[in-house]
Amino acid sequence: MSMIMENDDLVKKWLNDNLTDAEKKQFSEQEDYEFNEHLIKSAQYFSASNFYKNKDFKAFKAYYKQQKPVRKLNKFSFLLKIASVVVISLGIYYTLFFNESGNVKTLAGEKTIIELPDNSIAELNALSEINYDVKNWNDNRTLKLDGEAYFKVEKGSTFNVKTSQGIVTVLGTQFNVKQRHNYFEVKCFEGIVNVKSNKINKRLLAGDVFLILNNKFISGKTGNKVPLWTENMSEFKAIPYSEVLSEIERQYNLQVIFKNVNTNRLFTGGFPHDNLDDALNAITLPMNLSYKLSDSNVVTIHGKENK
Repeated sequence: MSMIMENDDLVKKWLNDNLTDAEKKQFSEQEDYEFNEHLIKSAQYFSASNFYKNKDFKAFKAYYKQQKPVRKLNKFSFLLKIASVVVISLGIYYTLFFNESGNVKTLAGEKTIIELPDNSIAELNALSEINYDVKNWNDNRTLKLDGEAYFKVEKGSTFNVKTSQGIVTVLGTQFNVKQRHNYFEVKCFEGIVNVKSNKINKRLLAGDVFLILNNKFISGKTGNKVPLWTENMSEFKAIPYSEVLSEIERQYNLQVIFKNVNTNRLFTGGFPHDNLDDALNAITLPMNLSYKLSDSNVVTIHGKENK
């Protein structure tokens, strides 16, 4: 046991570049030294968002269910002994898991799933970011969100999601938080959620929707079991067209410009995340608009000119 603990301490110090000369010599003589070096060199070419993409995460979970659960293994020996087929993926996992401050962000067109230290799950939509304290997570389950994320929270102490426009507090439940410019929405899918934003304090039950749009509060309902964006579909119910255009930019990494379009008109409908032509038709045809897509990923949406 003492040898295992000593090796683990060396790994920790190696990752933080804190080895003394004597420790470096001892570490370099370990039988898996070359493997460890290769692992880190491979991981440096990927960002956090390249790891927990929906498809990759599910594939990894399916693979790892055949092994012992991650949380029951020694963290260091698990990583160092894992098969090379998942070296790059787990290299990123290793980097995230042992950072004292967890930071995960997605790019345009990306979705990412992460497992928090208490086994809660956070799934991030495109162009979103969360920050949390890994080291003190068990004492303070609080994270900051910029963008949109769906949470499946393990029961336990209070779990807080802080955004620039409000705070969402739960003990254990499933809910979605979307915080964009002048747009703050919380949907409760299971359990009870408490939302505070400015002077508004609401308790949501499953199916309840809390929305503050352009400083106006709107309550609503959802019959969905999960957010549709997790199934590659964006949906809108009486939402200004400008928000629809912003969302399609995020999902497809586009730039949208428009001519003779009233972006304050309300839009009800949705678009898929896996077919750009279908998505553009879905948001233009119901509004009696047309579009043109350039080679540089710029979309121009046209309305009828006034005569």
